[in-house]
Amino acid sequence: MRGYFGIGAEEISKAMNVAALMRTAHAFGASFVFSIGSVRAGHEWGRVDTSDATGSLPYYPFDDPDAVMFPKGCELVGVEITDEAVPLPSFHHPRRAAYVMGRERGALSPELLSRCDHVVRIPSRFSINLAIAGAMVMYDRMLCMGLFAPRPHRPGGPVEPVPMPQFGPPLWEKKERKRKARATAAVRDGL
Repeated sequence: MRGYFGIGAEEISKAMNVAALMRTAHAFGASFVFSIGSVRAGHEWGRVDTSDATGSLPYYPFDDPDAVMFPKGCELVGVEITDEAVPLPSFHHPRRAAYVMGRERGALSPELLSRCDHVVRIPSRFSINLAIAGAMVMYDRMLCMGLFAPRPHRPGGPVEPVPMPQFGPPLWEKKERKRKARATAAVRDGL
């Protein structure tokens, strides 16, 4: 799969939630995990993080939303219950993304929401557990990226194979390359 993703949360008060989120991120192939603000009881992570995600994935602790820094081109996707948020099943995930979950007892801070390139919401009747919400987002990303055969219209397993990647000519070219190609063609044709 092309691209990468990371996942994290802001102001985590329950160590078990962050450990479960990290373990799930490890299972779904995340490239990194992060936290923003305080993370309480980090010594308890090992009780849930049985895959040793913290030893296998880079972990970036940021002090506050202003300190958050991701690679160039990485889009920040907030996961929050707001009226403006895009329902997760209707969202097309960016190729390079960092997903940030809201606080367990509250919401993403206004400072962090203003930094988000996208905001999505899980279409549930009320807020769900942080680690479960993170797992749902990562699972949806995996489905969205087209790694599996399409679902059949009737109950049962897939009837079509997983589509193979198709590579064709570029969809666009830089103006300079086109100009050089026209100049080369003109010289070749004796114009």
